[in-house]
Amino acid sequence: MPAAPLLRVRDLTITHRGASDPAVRDVSFEVHAGEVVLLLGPSGSGKSTLALALSGLIPHSLDADASGSVEACGHDVATTPIAALTSAVSTVFQDPDAQIVTGSVLDDAAFALENLRFPVAEVLARSEAALRRMGLWERRAENPDRLSGGGKQRLAIASALATGSPLLILDEPTANLDPQGTADVHAALADIAGSEGRALILVEHDLDAALEIATRAIVLDGLGRIAFDGPARRILREHAEEILALGAWLPSAALAARRLCAAGIPIGAPGSPLPLTADELRSAFSRFEARTTLDPTSGSSQVRTSKAETEPVISVRGLEVRRGRKVVLRGVDLDIESASITAIIGRNGAGKTTLVQALAGVVTPPRGRISVDGIDPAVASPRTLAAHIGFVFQNPEHQFIAHTVFDELAHGLRLRRTPPAEIDERVGAMLARFGLTGKAEVHPFLLSGGEKRRLSVGTALITRPRILVLDEPTFGQDRARTEELLALFRELRAEGTTIVLVTHDMDLVVQHASRTVLVEDGRIVAAGATSTLVRDALIPLPAAYLAVPPDLRPLLGDEAVTGSEAITGSGLGTIAGSEATEPAP
Repeated sequence: MPAAPLLRVRDLTITHRGASDPAVRDVSFEVHAGEVVLLLGPSGSGKSTLALALSGLIPHSLDADASGSVEACGHDVATTPIAALTSAVSTVFQDPDAQIVTGSVLDDAAFALENLRFPVAEVLARSEAALRRMGLWERRAENPDRLSGGGKQRLAIASALATGSPLLILDEPTANLDPQGTADVHAALADIAGSEGRALILVEHDLDAALEIATRAIVLDGLGRIAFDGPARRILREHAEEILALGAWLPSAALAARRLCAAGIPIGAPGSPLPLTADELRSAFSRFEARTTLDPTSGSSQVRTSKAETEPVISVRGLEVRRGRKVVLRGVDLDIESASITAIIGRNGAGKTTLVQALAGVVTPPRGRISVDGIDPAVASPRTLAAHIGFVFQNPEHQFIAHTVFDELAHGLRLRRTPPAEIDERVGAMLARFGLTGKAEVHPFLLSGGEKRRLSVGTALITRPRILVLDEPTFGQDRARTEELLALFRELRAEGTTIVLVTHDMDLVVQHASRTVLVEDGRIVAAGATSTLVRDALIPLPAAYLAVPPDLRPLLGDEAVTGSEAITGSGLGTIAGSEATEPAP
């Protein structure tokens, strides 16, 4: 007799309070032990809402109208107390700050177990095992607030693992992690998934790592209904066109194959298997001879700029930032050209976020000199800063202050005493631009993760600053919205806006950043034209790019990369008094 499912969902429909349409509609499925279910869909399709309902947080903690049923390990989640449900299901949220509750890393990992009254010895043993698995045991005495965004996410996962719940639900667990951190987390999840009696439900946009462990994929459409459900690789291969049409992601190898096919290289063409991994993409290349006459730069226009456009609009000299006794940034010299798209990359904890916060005047006035569009952000008033620079935090919730989406967008304009008619016009245009028109009267905290991110970008843009600084702007975005954001950035750049973004998305860097800055251990070790850094192997390429012969790689990018030498000039420039091709001491 087959084992009972760990999770049973029947005819589930959920409508958030104040919303006119359901976030999830008529959803039914079962999950058995040993399964790793990849939950896919465009932003706003109800993935996070469904994850909250599976854990019982809807309806226990969040007010929403729900019909249908959810059973976790035989417990009706709507009627079973949350404390009792903890033994059946654990959740890792999209924002790790939302579930960090104590003053030390060890205490946080032990918190749920202590509340469940486990023996002290077992609490310590489980907590240690979970922290070691997430690479945090050596930092067990630290305050979680001192961890980087990726470190906090690993702590949230460790806390969930420590409970030993058969069902583990993870909502974008690697969103704030660098590539190595992502690999480490998925390696740990693979080990967990293989353990007897456990199942994982994974909401994830990074399909490259998730596909290694996923056994099944459930795809939601834009109305919150199940569009496809089946083995993960079969669903992604057989329904690639429909998934793309929904605006959701495919693995980067599949997207690379589609770009190459469009350029005349028949990889992933109709009738042939669509590559889903870098190895499959590499194998596809071995089955045909590349055309030697192919010009990889054909069709890409060289971007020419005037001298004024290449002069620095941001200049940093001798920057040092401390947090308590710790030096986070040291000896930073950096110039960022006007009307450029500059990516700040590096490992978790390297100092990327602190660097852009210093540029935006968010952190305590640092040592050194910063000039942003002719002003010093350390001493400028908030109103003066807002006129020159728009800043988007890594976690959108940290900058929301209004009770409706409309008022959030209107706030900056009202501070400038913009006429009401103009406010209505500009807010309406921004709502339409970011697909939020139907959410105008919704509280910002009730938006999906992707919608919150779009709103945060909209609030930074609406005052039309000359410089836009964004920390992980594509985090939580589906493919369609990511492409819209990046198209918007290119438009803004063409209009003269300077864009600086922190990102772990190397595909974004290679395709769209004209310049790249690599930060390691609080120092800038390389900076220059993205194409030059890629050529000199100073920044890592995504696996899909490594599978493509070097002479064909420009086909995967766009004019921001293939024309970057024309945009920024050749060479890497001088960083901290030494050539950027050599790491600064």
